[in-house]
Amino acid sequence: MTSLDKPTEDTQTANARAEDARAVTEAALFEAFGGVRGMVETVLPGLLFVTIFTINKDLHWSAIAALAVSVVLVVVRLAMKDTVKHAFSGVFGVAFGVVFAMMTGNAKDFYLPGMLYTLGLALAYIVTTLCGVPLIGLILGPVFKENLSWRSRNPGRKKAYAKASWAWGLILLAKCAILFPLYWWANTAQLGWVLVALKIPPFLLAVWLTWVFLAKAPAPIDVFAEMEAAEKAEEERKAALAAESGEASGGRHRK
Repeated sequence: MTSLDKPTEDTQTANARAEDARAVTEAALFEAFGGVRGMVETVLPGLLFVTIFTINKDLHWSAIAALAVSVVLVVVRLAMKDTVKHAFSGVFGVAFGVVFAMMTGNAKDFYLPGMLYTLGLALAYIVTTLCGVPLIGLILGPVFKENLSWRSRNPGRKKAYAKASWAWGLILLAKCAILFPLYWWANTAQLGWVLVALKIPPFLLAVWLTWVFLAKAPAPIDVFAEMEAAEKAEEERKAALAAESGEASGGRHRK
């Protein structure tokens, strides 16, 4: 190997590690946020509600159809023995909207619980970041098997989580700034179609920014691997002590 070859190999190794880090980050984000299927499950009930309401202006049929498709999505997940957290969250969100709209008799109120949730989530991202515990880190920490190690042991990663949480908070606040005036000024169909249009793009932007920040951040500290290594070391220490104790006991018997 010449002196000119070594930097090339080091560069290739660094690039390979960077690619692995990006792949791990992408997989973690897909797992945390549900991927394409999760997005479909998020959009479909609201899309069905506004489509039916636009056609016949019937709150009951629109609400029943939205709730029914949410339940079907959960049943499909259960039948496939897949994770149901995203589908279940969709069912609860639709159910709250249906109940609220039925109680008030105002079809626009079907969207109000989800809008309030979005506002609360935006504030949660911002407040937790200001408190030094960015929410996106709390969400993704277990996915990356680092738990809360990033808070005290990995400052570069904590900074990336803070940037990502700011991105989520500000993007969701911008979304709320569009939707809440429409809740008061627009009709149900107009609000519904704008809501459907704003479901995916802001989400994708926030996920992409999270990926950008984390792909450049230091690698996560695998606390589970550390615990397993510590347990293994402790078992080996106990085994060594037991062996030493056995040898000492055997020596005394021989004397």
